Amino acid sequence: MADSSFDIVSKIDRQEADNALNQARKEVEQRYDFKGTDASIEWSGESILIKANSEERAKAVLDVFQTKLIKRGISLKSLDSGEPTASGREYRIVSTLKEGISSEDAKKISKMIRDEGPKSVKSQIQGDELRVQSKSRDDLQEVQRMLKAADLDVDLQFVNYR
Repeated sequence: MADSSFDIVSKIDRQEADNALNQARKEVEQRYDFKGTDASIEWSGESILIKANSEERAKAVLDVFQTKLIKRGISLKSLDSGEPTASGREYRIVSTLKEGISSEDAKKISKMIRDEGPKSVKSQIQGDELRVQSKSRDDLQEVQRMLKAADLDVDLQFVNYR
């Protein structure tokens, strides 16, 4: 019998992220408490730039964006936001959306599977994803349950289950 396997990845639906940003921009433009504060949110290359005239307003815009991401099904673990920095008269927050599993996180997940998972399961790192193999599909499902229960700082999806 052939081995069963699945891949562990960390991906973001770019269209959903773009929709969340556009919704947040509309809400910031229309909300009464943001009137006259020059608050804005926009793409700046691959990162997201939030501007406002005070640190609290910048954090409030970030909060609006996080709410829109959650409603669109994107985990906040994939959003990496910095602290507000003063730039002239305005405050800026630069945020990025993380995709892929870093090599340190991949090693940590692989070690967790080796130590806590069923003994028949093997994992190997392939670039920014992890392939998990076993003869038993039940063991693979056990690994998925274990990783979902673990509090990792990476948003994980399980794909190519065969």
